[in-house]
Amino acid sequence: MIEAWYPSDITTPAARLRYYAERFDTVEADAPFYAIPDRRVVENWAKRTPSGFTFHVKAFGMMTQHAVDERALHPELREYPHAVERGRVKRPSQEMVDVAFDLFLESMEPLEESGKLGGILMQFPPFFTALDEALKDENLAYIDYARAKLGKRRMLVEFRHPSWVEEGQARETLAFLADRDITYVAVDAPQFPTRTTMPPLVAATSKVGYVRLHGRNRDTYFARNVSAADRFDYLYTHDELQEWAPKVRELAEGTDVTYVMFNNCKYDYAPRNARELAEILGPELVEPVVTGDEEQLGLGL
Repeated sequence: MIEAWYPSDITTPAARLRYYAERFDTVEADAPFYAIPDRRVVENWAKRTPSGFTFHVKAFGMMTQHAVDERALHPELREYPHAVERGRVKRPSQEMVDVAFDLFLESMEPLEESGKLGGILMQFPPFFTALDEALKDENLAYIDYARAKLGKRRMLVEFRHPSWVEEGQARETLAFLADRDITYVAVDAPQFPTRTTMPPLVAATSKVGYVRLHGRNRDTYFARNVSAADRFDYLYTHDELQEWAPKVRELAEGTDVTYVMFNNCKYDYAPRNARELAEILGPELVEPVVTGDEEQLGLGL
């Protein structure tokens, strides 16, 4: 994306963020999933973006039961007992997870204080399922725990196993989220006859709607030892974006604000598709905000 989308004279992270924020009014920060950022980094995010800009932040992996790289642990987390397998921290203690939430939220305070924190994206792993009653109850209890830890902050939940929305379970899952004012994250991903990926279900469970489009690259979606850009190497066609337009409109009708985020992060595919979908949806749904000589799109990337 750096080479394909940013002009050649935009060479620093600060300049790239400013350039981006002149063209879109929201962004999803995925880097915190891999390591809790230093507060000074987050302060700069807030300083380098205009008033009204919104950051959605992906929760640190330990907060969503993912194994995390031990080398990326916050210094304070290293003090707690934990098992390490092939360099990844697994089965952390409850106390360690509690501290991970606290440290993460402390790092996000500059966004909160500036009014620029949108939602905390809790993307749960594929093994976080509703396949049987005992496991489902355990996982729902964890969502309740995370809801309490996040407090008043907007919680966005993305499931990666379709058992949560299969026939007979979908209504219960969506009601559980709605009762707790948690946003259900709708996704677009490759569909397989034998492998399990989330279907493109759209539902409003809070006043905020959220959609993540991961692309439809069947060859790389489950590939190992590939970069994120390669995994999500996919440019949506106009017809494929047209498929999502009525779904986004439906979600927008049931919410105060709806964000559409593109995760197809190869080359300039994400910003290209974001602008194309904005044009399809039209100004009645995506109103450009003019700032100086630039237009910002109210559509997420």
